[in-house]
Amino acid sequence: MKPQGFLGYSMGTHGPQQPREPQEPLDMNAISNTPTGQTDALTDVQNLHDDRGIQLQQVGVKGVAIPLTLLEKHGGTQSVHAKVALSVHLDKRLKGTHMSRFVILLAEWSREQSFSHNLKAFLGEMQARLKAESAHIRIDFDYFIDKAAPVTKLAAPMAYPCFFEARLDGGKNGRYSFLMGVEAAISTCCPCSKEISDYGAHNQRTLVRTKIQLDVDDDQPIVWIEDVAQLIDDCASCPVYPILKRVDEKYVTERQYDNPKFVEDVMRDTIAAFEAQPAIAGFEVEVEALESIHGHNAWAYENRLKPTPATPPLPANDLP
Repeated sequence: MKPQGFLGYSMGTHGPQQPREPQEPLDMNAISNTPTGQTDALTDVQNLHDDRGIQLQQVGVKGVAIPLTLLEKHGGTQSVHAKVALSVHLDKRLKGTHMSRFVILLAEWSREQSFSHNLKAFLGEMQARLKAESAHIRIDFDYFIDKAAPVTKLAAPMAYPCFFEARLDGGKNGRYSFLMGVEAAISTCCPCSKEISDYGAHNQRTLVRTKIQLDVDDDQPIVWIEDVAQLIDDCASCPVYPILKRVDEKYVTERQYDNPKFVEDVMRDTIAAFEAQPAIAGFEVEVEALESIHGHNAWAYENRLKPTPATPPLPANDLP
């Protein structure tokens, strides 16, 4: 069933990832092209014993550039240029992990699957191939949403920097957690400037960076990138648009002036909006106004994420 309204239900809305047919893993120890063209066994150095007795929380690869297909809210798909970080827990007895296996698995899935909130099957297969107790993935990408001007309704794609971060502990039926990050640009009009000035007020572009914990169990509703972008717009003095004709610019200017907000106002409105959504289990929000008349930026921050097992988050992948 396709998602309807603000929230979507059913496994289909969590992404079309399905368990794949079991595949015989490649025996990496037995694969080597020698100068003579013959196959020769090479020592698997990563699989050697380490006697220091120190297990590692996360080892893997970062900054893997790859095209991925993402599932959109209304059932369509979108191709994105992604940067991916993949990691697993490393047993204290092993010298290292097998870096190539991360990329092989990601490449296989990128050709066969659309990625969305439910990455559990992918992480389960990563655990199996790397023989690890936990697996992690972070996907950084720009997501595009068609956005219409307020008066003329001329539309163009608007880019939103986003990320998915997921983790699976304890095997395919273990604990699964998912974070979604969405950054959106809005505009704010300074209430103080409006109050003290005989005419006019200063405005600025403001960035709202969010990190949302979602419960993506089969019976739970979920929140999409499109939903978060709309929630943030609703908390602004006025949204930012990719296209503005003169009549649109007049509307935006007057809308800003009639709806002045400090970063504190945007923050409180965002908190209230997120807390009203049962699918959002926890969140982190940062609001930064790129001030137009000050030599500094105005800033607010709130962390209401629920505690998770003590494994550090994966680093962000730098997008071009």
